[in-house]
Amino acid sequence: MSAAPAPASLADWLEHLEQLHPLGQAGIELGLERVRQVKDLLQQSQHCPVITVGGTNGKGSTCAYLQNILLRAGYKVGCYTSPHLLRYNERVRLNGVPADDDLLCAAFARVEAARQASGVALTYFEFGTLAAWEVFAAAGVEVAILEVGLGGRLDAVNVYEPDVAVITSVALDHTTWLGDDRDSIGYEKAGIFRAGKPALCADPHPPQGLLQQAAALGADLRLLGRDFGFEKAAAGTAENRWQWRWWCRRPDGQVLRRPLAYPGLRGATQLFNASVALAALEALGDRLPVTMQAIRPGLIETELCGRFQVIPGKPSIVLDVGHNPQALAVLADNLGNMGFFNRTHAVLGMLSDKDIENALLPLRDKIDVWHLASLPGPRGTPAATLAEILAGLGVAGEVFCHDSPQQAMQAAREAAAESDRILAFGSFYTVAGALQVLGRTA
Repeated sequence: MSAAPAPASLADWLEHLEQLHPLGQAGIELGLERVRQVKDLLQQSQHCPVITVGGTNGKGSTCAYLQNILLRAGYKVGCYTSPHLLRYNERVRLNGVPADDDLLCAAFARVEAARQASGVALTYFEFGTLAAWEVFAAAGVEVAILEVGLGGRLDAVNVYEPDVAVITSVALDHTTWLGDDRDSIGYEKAGIFRAGKPALCADPHPPQGLLQQAAALGADLRLLGRDFGFEKAAAGTAENRWQWRWWCRRPDGQVLRRPLAYPGLRGATQLFNASVALAALEALGDRLPVTMQAIRPGLIETELCGRFQVIPGKPSIVLDVGHNPQALAVLADNLGNMGFFNRTHAVLGMLSDKDIENALLPLRDKIDVWHLASLPGPRGTPAATLAEILAGLGVAGEVFCHDSPQQAMQAAREAAAESDRILAFGSFYTVAGALQVLGRTA
């Protein structure tokens, strides 16, 4: 019997990747042995500095800041993130631009050949991680930014050796795989740290599990508030009230301070993400020096779809991929700082493995009309189930159920007045559906 023909297009390859695991794209099987076997057969070697970014929330924003500043500094940058919103290509970016189909297909073909030679199975994410490195190596990037998919210690990204490792925050999420408390989750996330290498944590209250793992690994741990951080200008001072100051303690004990304009991404938590990004670049200063001429515009001009993204117009539209209690508490706070709107219409879809009830608590009294969407796939939560959860929370607003995020978004647009606000949130799937209805690519 002849072998099946190789996939011909990116869509064919992605379908093939889903078929490699019984749970398809959603399949999760932690462990490094399989990835390392294929990596070795591909003879992948690290030719440039690597920055690995993990954490519960803030990973995507931190990667975006790093990418934009390094591009402004003139470096050739590869950035690997997940998941994507509209196109798989978004996961693998060269100099800020999604890799084209031909590059990805060629990388997938090389990975598949090595995978078949190894005789192992790979998950969707593992396959994509190896292919991203193939793209970066072929392009000769001067720095690679790798976002952890889930956890850290056993995530596919961890087969690469970081020169600097970043953990943005530690909160309860993915408890089935990472543990049901912050100590356990912090321990797993700290698995990306390396002996003697800078290991940065931007969580203001790092759990003991993270601290203990960092010590056991012999990492050069640098903490927010102790080794780097930020200060806001005091109200009523002569300083520009829109500025903040980043600071970092250097190895010689000197404290470096830099006044900056607020970053382009919205929300108070972005100062945590921007601070740890700058601390990571400071730690790599001997190999990848960046100047303030790169940092200032790099921060201000950073954009990232779906991270408290406000689309101007009437009604105002807010897109946010936040899906866990920590992220939605931040979202609720950001909504409160937006100003007055007559009514707020929510377009909500969530995955069933999330802590939906506790995640929605901060928004319980901030929504007037709920448009609930069923999400696709085995992990998607039916709209009717979301309605039951909202009823249990005592939500008083109107509730409507829809078969998809697209239908929910369309209904919200038809119902909202110019003085209203539409919020689409809860999942990458939800935001992707809203973007499709809006006719936007990002």
